Amino acid sequence: MRYAVIVAGGAGTRLWPMSRAGAGGKPKQLLRFISPADGGEPRSLLQVAAARLRNLVDPHNVYICTGAAYASQILEELPLLPANQLLGEPMGRDTANAVGFSAAILHKRDPDATFAVLTADHIIEPVDVFQAAMNKAFDAAEKRPEYLFTFGITPTYPATGYGYVQRGPQLPNLPGVYQVTAFKEKPDLVTAQKFHAAKSPSGEPEFAWNSGMFVWKASTILEQIRQHLPAAHAGLMKIAAAWDTPRQAEVINAVYPTLQKVSIDIGIMEKAPHVAMIPMPVQWLDVGSWPALAETLPNDAQDNAVEAGMNVLIDSFNNIVISNDPEHLVALLGVSDMIVVHTKDATLVCPKTDDQRVKELVDRVKEKTGGRYQ
Repeated sequence: MRYAVIVAGGAGTRLWPMSRAGAGGKPKQLLRFISPADGGEPRSLLQVAAARLRNLVDPHNVYICTGAAYASQILEELPLLPANQLLGEPMGRDTANAVGFSAAILHKRDPDATFAVLTADHIIEPVDVFQAAMNKAFDAAEKRPEYLFTFGITPTYPATGYGYVQRGPQLPNLPGVYQVTAFKEKPDLVTAQKFHAAKSPSGEPEFAWNSGMFVWKASTILEQIRQHLPAAHAGLMKIAAAWDTPRQAEVINAVYPTLQKVSIDIGIMEKAPHVAMIPMPVQWLDVGSWPALAETLPNDAQDNAVEAGMNVLIDSFNNIVISNDPEHLVALLGVSDMIVVHTKDATLVCPKTDDQRVKELVDRVKEKTGGRYQ
């Protein structure tokens, strides 16, 4: 049977101070700042991700893997999600363990499970193109269960913030499905420009952005984890054995923190012998920073992206101005190319060019305040 697992465990540090990891805070996937085209109420990234699965996977087969601390908030955000379809990590141990944890539980409940791994922090349009690529991957995984399938996003510019997938020859009898020659980590600008310009013998782009989305048989990914991360596999099997029993919480709380932190790309995808890629020609936005989020907002006549109930901007250009306090006035005078984000207890001001350093700032804030504003 076909399943989908939305991995929603990140704290979204680069969207601080809106996104918070501390007690009572909301991570970025639960912040409601995505305004629908029909003018309805803003939705969270998690709600948008779940909506993309409509008519693709049965709702009873949609799982969320997230931090256990966010469980109640996620169940409020997705009120139709049964509690037993929420997989709570006691602490983050990176994506290889989140995927392995999900695979172990799905395999226990359905040994023939085929599942998609999806993210909760992307805007993907059009949805029908996304679903067509997903269906192609599900079909391919059922025909070639030894393969791990990933999705390549056609690069629109030489990005240095994304990983790349190198496309090889097409798999026999699977049109539009290609062997993966290599995974490339985030490159420098010169290398990214080469990747962007490279073409395959057929004239198609040779490199695609690594989407971070996958489809595979639960049994196949578990076997790859057993081969390449044997200690993690042993721990995950202990967790799966106790799952759906009275010892569920006891075992995962004891075992999960001992698992080595490693990403699915480094731990598995770069080592697996059978990896294939399906192009996904969509508009794909990784909402992982304030400039990325600003791309979802309308701009005023001075190219300011503003989401603040009360604001006054004079002679200010190309700024990002966001506030979640409708009674607080944000005023800019003669300011350009800045990020200004206001919350009730913290305000961020920085040049747009330093958006990737927000994580560094959060680390310093944690050191200075003991995690109060984290």
